[in-house]
Amino acid sequence: MRRGRIFIFLALFFLLALAGGFFFLRSQSNPSSQAVAPTPVLVDIVIAQQNIPLGAVITDDALGKISLPEGTDFGVMFRYDQREEQLVGKNAKYPIEQGVVITQSMIGAPGEVASSGPEWTGLISPGMTAISVPVSRLSSVAYGVADGAHVNMIACFLFVDIDAGFQSSLPNAIVSVAAAGYPIESPNLTATVGAGGEGGPVQGRIELDPTLQQPIYVVPSEEQRPRTVCQTIFQDVVVLKLGNFPVGDEDVPVDTGTDPAAPEDPAATQVPTAPDIVTLIVSPQDATSLTYMLYSGAKITLTLRGANDSSRIETEAATLQFLLSQYAIPVPAKLPYSSEPRIDALVEPPLLYGQ
Repeated sequence: MRRGRIFIFLALFFLLALAGGFFFLRSQSNPSSQAVAPTPVLVDIVIAQQNIPLGAVITDDALGKISLPEGTDFGVMFRYDQREEQLVGKNAKYPIEQGVVITQSMIGAPGEVASSGPEWTGLISPGMTAISVPVSRLSSVAYGVADGAHVNMIACFLFVDIDAGFQSSLPNAIVSVAAAGYPIESPNLTATVGAGGEGGPVQGRIELDPTLQQPIYVVPSEEQRPRTVCQTIFQDVVVLKLGNFPVGDEDVPVDTGTDPAAPEDPAATQVPTAPDIVTLIVSPQDATSLTYMLYSGAKITLTLRGANDSSRIETEAATLQFLLSQYAIPVPAKLPYSSEPRIDALVEPPLLYGQ
């Protein structure tokens, strides 16, 4: 009996100990018993209250503030209470959008800003350069080569045979020279020069007539026909700008076809002219080659690439011989009959039924 009471007292003792430990731990984790964390000290940091363009002088009206915990400015931001001494009157080195925190790298002296150039120069990667080429509705994918698009460039050339010495197109014009030589009695050259030059007789060649079996002298019936070749010269070129860049703070005025001295008609609406120029980002060597092609009369055509396509495909130059063999185009045979009326050029057929 006494032993059973001892076990009961021990069990009660352990239960009381466990209950005490539970309440002790609970009191330690109670938020009300913990010390209150100190409130962080906030400082006012300068932000752009409005859009600040490149090179603009920063004024106090363009500045706002935002509160951040002290120590989070990383030493590159400006305190709002020090803006007059450190920020106002400086120039923006980059375009600063509204709400952006202004840092020390965004501002500079007027001399530093001038060397950065206009804002679109920031879109040109180091080692690259921008060059403009003329375009039309056909050569610009119906003006689908908008700013930021990636394009391929195709160039077409015309080639002719020339005389290497004269650097003139073949065939050469011919003249007649008679009594050429140095007579003994006279040290002068005696020669008679006949008609020649432009519009005169041209150099031909001797051919054997298959019917008469007699040599004949053949001359061309027309001027030399140039030979056309087209090839993809540049791939994955970035379009910087379609059309003209703004001059100063204003856009280039469009040509409305009206007399500027005439009184303005409020009902008339300005119709912008179609862009006739595009600016591309290329390497300096490609820019040099492109300049040569433009001044040598090459025709440039742009093709639009997919947004996520960065592949480069090797292409073959397109010539008349290539087209005939690549696409199995036969040369029409000479037949003893033909269609009427005579067709000398390919034109679009007229629309029928008023369509």
